[in-house]
Amino acid sequence: DSRGCNRKLTLRCKEKELVGEVPEARYGHTISMVQSHGKTACVLFGGRSYMPAGERTTESWNSVVDCPPQVYLFDLEFGCSSVHTLPELSDGQSFHLALAREDCVYILGGHSLTSDSRPPRLFRLRVELLQGSPLLSCEALETGISISSAIITRTGPSHKYIILGGYQSNSQKRLECSTVTLDEKGIHIEPLEPPKWTPDIIHSRTWFGGSAGEVSILLAVPTEGRPSQPDMHYFYQVNFETEGEGKEEEGTQGCSQESTDYDDSTPLEDSEELYFGREPHELEVSSDGEE
Repeated sequence: DSRGCNRKLTLRCKEKELVGEVPEARYGHTISMVQSHGKTACVLFGGRSYMPAGERTTESWNSVVDCPPQVYLFDLEFGCSSVHTLPELSDGQSFHLALAREDCVYILGGHSLTSDSRPPRLFRLRVELLQGSPLLSCEALETGISISSAIITRTGPSHKYIILGGYQSNSQKRLECSTVTLDEKGIHIEPLEPPKWTPDIIHSRTWFGGSAGEVSILLAVPTEGRPSQPDMHYFYQVNFETEGEGKEEEGTQGCSQESTDYDDSTPLEDSEELYFGREPHELEVSSDGEE
């Protein structure tokens, strides 16, 4: 909740009760926000779940399956949920990427359990929040990437992103990087020179992480084959910086990679809080002459 740029920012988490066609429990899915005709809605797609109880056997009791390739739409104001089936989305997929701009969601990559593959799929899902019932349409594009479980970070206030990490197959990590731009014409994907990976990253079988803010990604790589260091991870912070005076459009993107050791750092307690800025009463009596 924010009532001004200098007011205290509070983050709240509330459970929202949904009515209508509610999706089943799942993981490896994506949820995106779309805006259309002055309205906003959440779009859920993909994911993986346990095999339905009626289809389980002793051998497959803990087996998982891809959820049906349906699109769920949430109206957060009224808590309404609706499900939509589109002919272009014929296979379930999980651990894909989803990027949203206005009324469009771009669904990129992902893994399919049925074929045990990562086809280079790219779909553009358009959601029009019309009065009465929404209108959904889908289009398959030809500039997809074969990737799953990738990490994405934003490079600024505009719809520009960097994709890093992920897997090309069960035994091959994707060591390349890509830039993604969303504009009025659609989606544009370009290769980006990756950092010089360390041997630990190159030879590891798994890696994971997440965005650490704009143009920054935190990677975690487990130690493998080292009996003296079981259950340990190396952490790396990968920074994609723009050369020049911070103008992304005029500079050339470069990136650096550094190992981060958190063993001696003091963890934040749950009750601790970081706060920057001024209270409203401080603004009224400010002596620096600035509004």
